[in-house]
Parts: sequence; C-alpha cells; structure tokens
Amino acid sequence: MTESQAPTPTRPDDAASGPCRVLQLGETRYTLLGTAHVSAESAADVRRLVRSGEFDAVAIELCDSRHQSLANPDALHDQDLFAIFRQGKAGMVAASLALGAFQQRVAEQSGIEPGAEMRAALEESKRAELPLLLIDRDVGVTLKRIYHNVPWWQRLSLFSGLLGSVLSRQDVSAEEIERLKEGDVLESTFSEFAAQSESLYAPLISERDRYMVLRLAEEAPPGRYANVLVVIGAGHMKGMVEHLEAPLPEAPTPERERLEATPPPSRLWKALPWLITALVLTGFVIGFSRNTDLGWQLVGEWFLINGVLSGLATLVALAHPLTVLATALAAPLTSLNPTIGAGFVAAGVELYLRKPKVRDFSTLRHDVTELKGWWRNRVSRTLLVFLMATLGSAAGTWIAGFRIAGALFGGAA
Repeated sequence: MTESQAPTPTRPDDAASGPCRVLQLGETRYTLLGTAHVSAESAADVRRLVRSGEFDAVAIELCDSRHQSLANPDALHDQDLFAIFRQGKAGMVAASLALGAFQQRVAEQSGIEPGAEMRAALEESKRAELPLLLIDRDVGVTLKRIYHNVPWWQRLSLFSGLLGSVLSRQDVSAEEIERLKEGDVLESTFSEFAAQSESLYAPLISERDRYMVLRLAEEAPPGRYANVLVVIGAGHMKGMVEHLEAPLPEAPTPERERLEATPPPSRLWKALPWLITALVLTGFVIGFSRNTDLGWQLVGEWFLINGVLSGLATLVALAHPLTVLATALAAPLTSLNPTIGAGFVAAGVELYLRKPKVRDFSTLRHDVTELKGWWRNRVSRTLLVFLMATLGSAAGTWIAGFRIAGALFGGAA
C-alpha cells in the first residue's frame, strides 16, 4: 500500500445498530459492520445495508466449509461417510456436529438462529447479484492450529470444556448467549480459556483478524471495488481495523498461506506406531526364545486385552453385535499394522450392517442436540463407533504392551 492509500476513517454508517467503521483505502471504501451472531437486529442491518445499493461487493466472516453448511444444511447427506473415515476426518466431523448442536440449542431456546446475519448476507448478495467474498479461515485449520499451539496438558482441558459446554447441558445459559453476540460458536465455546491463554487466543482470535484482512487484500484490494461491505463478528472489529490502518503487504498470499499451515507431525510421532509394532513383535520373539509357553502367553494376552477393550469400547457406542465381534477380532491385528486402524474396520462393518437412512441425515442436526441422540441417529452413532474403537484399541495397545514388558523384564512370568 502506498502512502497515498493510507486509510482515512470516516463516521460509522447511521443505518447500522451495531458497531460500524468505514475506512478509505485508496479508491476503495471498506465498511466494517460488527454484528452479533444471535441478533435479529444484526441480520436486519445486513439486509438494509446491502439493499441500499451503495455496495458493489460483500465480504463475510465465513470459510468455504461453513458457507456450504449454511447454504446447504444437509451437505453431510451428499458425503461418503466411508471416505470421511478413510481420510481421517471423523474427529473433525464429530467436533463440527457437536458445535452445531450447541448452535441448534441456542436457536431453539432464543428463537434466533445463530449466524442469521451471515445467512442474510448470502441471500441479499445473491439477490443483488453482488460478488460474495469468503474471508475467514477454514474452521478445521483453526482447530488444528489451536491443537498444535497449546501445550499437551491444556488439550485435555479444552476437550473436556468442549464436551461440557456442548453436550452436557440441555439449556444454554444467558452468559453463553451473550458470548455468542461477540463471537461465533467456536469462539464462545473456548472464550473462557482464550481469555487466560495467549497460546489459545492467538489462533482463535488474533490470527483470524489478520487472516481476514489478508483475504480482503487478495479478493478486494484497493481499486478493485468502489465500496465493500465487510460483515464480521463484533469481537473482530478492533483487530481488523488496526490491521487495515497499518500498511498491508503488497503480496499478501505468502503470509496468508503461513496462517493456514499446520506444523507437520514430528518424526518421532510419525515413527511411534512402527516403533510400538517393532517392540511388541520383538517381545513375542524374546518370549518364544525363552519358553514356548511364555511366547504363547504373551500372544494370548495381546489378543485378549486389545480385543476385549476395543470390543467393549464399540459396545459403549451401541454398535451392532457383529461390529463388536469384528472389532474385537481385528483390533489386535490392526494394532500391529499402522496403515489401518481398528476404528476404520469398526466403522466399515457398522456402515455395512446399519447403513444410515434418509431420515438419519434429515434429523441429524436436531438429534445431536441431546446426548442420547448421538446414539439414536445412525450417522452420529457410526462416528461414535469409529472414535470409541480407536480409543479402545489405543488403550489396549498400551496396556498389553506394558503387560508384555512386565512379563519379560519384571519377573511377572
């Protein structure tokens, strides 16, 4: 940005009930509208501003995946569930459903659909035939960067906090609804943690402030449009204004890509499954070399512990009896083959035996708003089967592994 393009703040638009800032960057005026995600007034503000005819582009705080979810709530119906498991996306889909359940409960309790202002922006920009610019970072990338940015001990508290706020209560508190007025579902869920943790605040809030400004620099640089309406949560207003008032990089893409990157797994983490396999097989060899009975004892304990724990885990998810049996038989073998997991086998068998029906997809969003609905709906239950089988197999691997080590080196045999 050149010196002549320095931003010149003007008075907020009187047509908006919420916070609004107008910045002039060169030949383009950016009108930042800070919205409340649970507010009929914010949705009305968006409709009124777009219908004013003053804008020739609309930018919104959505990524492509959330845009698809908002535009097509039944998008999961069109996805191949087996492909989701094969690509390792089951955990992300389950987290999205859990967050969506929280959002659905807010809608049912308050009478206002969270994100109504974003839906209004979609509808009005389409009606006015205006370019719609999606400027937020993908929610999956944000979750991954949060995971990698916080210390390992804090990940457990975040996970338990997510389960507690999303699944355990049927009634959404007034405090939670108030937090939703400042940020989206993801922000409101983790807000109490973010306030006390810079490592969480950075990927959740400040990085996204910067990211959205960089996306504006890519999709709507000064001079491309005359007047751009930018619809964002009120919590992002201050940070985005600060970034827009500072010189933007002439080539924003490299920095934007850095904010999308997630650290690759360490070499040790990637090698760990193979190392565990090697250690277990080595334990079997040592056992047989000492005593044939000891060798068979170790093999038997490996199959028993791993199989029983994996089978019981899928039983907790109310899997089909044949799924439980298949998982119990497969887990001891898949635990020795890092290329395939017990969860993948369990989900595949469950899908074959209990293929989700049309009504499961149509009622999914409502079913997952209550804890028992996760087990009642075939789609969400299959996700639970996958996750529980994976956890059961992991627990079985470690417990059986320590059992083998104790038998060989601890004098337990």
